[in-house]
Amino acid sequence: MRIGVLALQGAFIEHENVLARLGVQPVEVRLPEHLEGLDGLIIPGGESTTMGLLAQKWGLLEPLRAFARSGRPIWGTCAGMILLAKEVVDGVPGQPILGLMDITVRRNAFGRQVDSFETDLEIPALGDPPFHAVFIRAPVIERVAPGVEVLASLEDGTAVAVQQGRLLATAFHPELTGDVRFHRYFLRLAG
Repeated sequence: MRIGVLALQGAFIEHENVLARLGVQPVEVRLPEHLEGLDGLIIPGGESTTMGLLAQKWGLLEPLRAFARSGRPIWGTCAGMILLAKEVVDGVPGQPILGLMDITVRRNAFGRQVDSFETDLEIPALGDPPFHAVFIRAPVIERVAPGVEVLASLEDGTAVAVQQGRLLATAFHPELTGDVRFHRYFLRLAG
């Protein structure tokens, strides 16, 4: 299995390390031709505006949309979730996004870097024990359309992990924990 990791900016190396631990060959994606032959793609956390502008500059936006239309799975974590969303609140005007998931996302919903936090989430799709989630300048999902399944929410009901078909999005960073269950879940989508 070959899983691509968008390697324009952000926490791509951390995802690559988890994939390698699971016996999967990670492929760094920087240009459209790097998408060829991949079974799935992870869009990491980082800075969503920078990532979107770099994807636009290198001609990746439409190839990424075509990748999703081909039925291959894409998982966006944090900034990657912002790029996948159809609508972004508090985004930079003209911020390039992919618009693939029928969700509305608010950038930096919890505040600045110092407001980052960790919490345990009940995620039935992953089973027990609860998943320890790391939120760093994280977005939240403000609207979920019919056909989008909420996989995890905070105690106040705010959605922080969703799935729409073979598209997966998390507001937190599973790659920064020792728990590989979310990566395994994504690999099942790709398999």
